[in-house]
Amino acid sequence: MLKHLVTTRLTSALLISCTAFTIPLAQANKSLSVPQIQQQVELKTPEAIARYRELLSLPNDANYPNDIAKLSAWLTQEFSRRAFNVQKLKMSGSPIVYAERLVPGASKTVLVYLQADGQPVDNSAWDQPDPYTAELKQLVNGQWETRPWPNSTEKLDPNWRIFARSAADSKGPIAQFITALDILDGQQASPNYNLKIIMDTEEEQGSPNLPAAIKAYKDKLSADLLLIFDGPPHQTNKPTITMGARGIATVQLTTYGPRKPQHSGHYGNYAPNPALHLAQILGSMKSQQGKVLIPGFYDGITLSDDLKAQLATVPDDEQQIMKKLGFSQADAVGASLQESIQYPSLNIRGLSSAWVGKQARTIVPATATAAMDIRLVKESDAGRLIQLVRQHIEKLGYYVIDRAPTDAERAQHPYIVTMASREIYGAFRSEPDSAAGQMAIKGVTKLLGKSPIVLRSGGGSIPIAPIVDTLDIPAAIVASVNSDNNQHSPNENLRVGHFIEGIAIITSVLNEKL
Repeated sequence: MLKHLVTTRLTSALLISCTAFTIPLAQANKSLSVPQIQQQVELKTPEAIARYRELLSLPNDANYPNDIAKLSAWLTQEFSRRAFNVQKLKMSGSPIVYAERLVPGASKTVLVYLQADGQPVDNSAWDQPDPYTAELKQLVNGQWETRPWPNSTEKLDPNWRIFARSAADSKGPIAQFITALDILDGQQASPNYNLKIIMDTEEEQGSPNLPAAIKAYKDKLSADLLLIFDGPPHQTNKPTITMGARGIATVQLTTYGPRKPQHSGHYGNYAPNPALHLAQILGSMKSQQGKVLIPGFYDGITLSDDLKAQLATVPDDEQQIMKKLGFSQADAVGASLQESIQYPSLNIRGLSSAWVGKQARTIVPATATAAMDIRLVKESDAGRLIQLVRQHIEKLGYYVIDRAPTDAERAQHPYIVTMASREIYGAFRSEPDSAAGQMAIKGVTKLLGKSPIVLRSGGGSIPIAPIVDTLDIPAAIVASVNSDNNQHSPNENLRVGHFIEGIAIITSVLNEKL
């Protein structure tokens, strides 16, 4: 089955250490052929899925430190078994699990980023009793139905899916990566470079402690390039290498009316309505076509004709995308999806004021709140964009503060906004001809017999910029899951065919000699 799949798609911290390990140089200089990789992935698939199911059974919400401790212990055990020196970099939050394996005489070092934690779960929203108990499902009359897990001799249908929290984001890549190591080691074809691995247990919380860890261990983590095994491929589900990701910052705005909600008959037309004020503020920030109207927001971004031509090579079927997402006209920030994500975005991710639906009541609300996110590109600075938003609101006549207003401020200022902001992490972008880009692209190309889709940048955000900037190395994201995986949502899943092919992809990338 794999052959068909591949050929057709072809500070201080506590260090808890194990004994140092090395890989013999002779073993590290052997490479596997594509047929050997295909054969070994086929043989290793049953045990890979068993290990994957075991990993999926471990709760990984970073809000629960005891669960993260058990997950970290599992990761430590698995990588220690594979001749890695495993250390726990204990920071103020959840620990970063770090593993390294050295090759005597190696001239290059590859750093790998893996995400271990996952989004919280709401059991009631899942179509199975426990999101941490993986279920194998097949599509029957348009509905996903649970089926028995096959034994080790039964063939797997590539279109079956494995449903569990973090199935795709991002325990799937961890399980695939471990199996890829087993294949290379088992065939005496271990990498000829030093291999260092960061396993982030706070990614879904914005990796608040990762930047400090990278700075504290800059010398230990030094490398020539960074590979990230995380994130979905292009929406066509074809193998994809992504050379960058947008950063992220958040802004929350709160406007004020009466101290308590008031009867809209008695005080409507008299008490100021904070929901209206907030709507006016938000409406002034963007045009109906989705362009940010705040002066200077897009400064520094220029798309040359050559870059536009490069972006146009990405096989986006935009009519199909719009049909699938349910709208008829895209925002006009860029001329295409790929052009649009080269710009910083200003997004309203949530609104709240009073009550709606059956709970609606005839009142003037007391407050209104908007939660916003700003997706950053390499050319944009989070602090500057946040300041532009603040200045824009001030120019509208609002008194902007970073806390709830006092009685004296309410009496003095007719229009008040509380603005809270957070710079989470920046964007990163490397070139396809960099060491990271070439290792990833060549590895996938050799496996498939043709080039993968190469994206200049993904639209989402991952905490890679602190690593790239601090260590001054290029990075590339290697996708190994299906794009339609419901990540962050109930009923997250990983397609069986992508799980198997992802093992082959990661094996082929790691099989590159440096």
